[in-house]
Amino acid sequence: MAWWNRRRNHAPSIPNVEHKLVCVVDASLKMGKGKIAAQVGHLCMDVALGLERNRPRILDVWTRRGQAKVVLKASDSEEMYRLIERAKEANLLTWSIRDAGRTQIPSGSMTVIGIGPAPVDQVDIVTGHLKLL
Repeated sequence: MAWWNRRRNHAPSIPNVEHKLVCVVDASLKMGKGKIAAQVGHLCMDVALGLERNRPRILDVWTRRGQAKVVLKASDSEEMYRLIERAKEANLLTWSIRDAGRTQIPSGSMTVIGIGPAPVDQVDIVTGHLKLL
């Protein structure tokens, strides 16, 4: 049985609120499609494992609703840092992935950030102006 199914059997009732994770890619890095997919995959793994360890209730809410994810783009790293600050001011969880530098991107480059998972309306206050990737 998968870990998310085990948790469901013991979870208290979940409020009827949709949650999502927003993944924001730094478009200025000019990553290829495969590189972007890998970086977003790294982020989603970090989010799931981090929530399992530190915020299992949020993980349960998010997984019960299908683990909604949206991938958006930021124009550059400055915009990414601004988004992180706005998310923190709104008490939203933030995540970031930095590249190891083995392929297309210089080592240490912040390739993607995550905001949430959190109620959709709260995440949209911070990220609603961004365009889909």
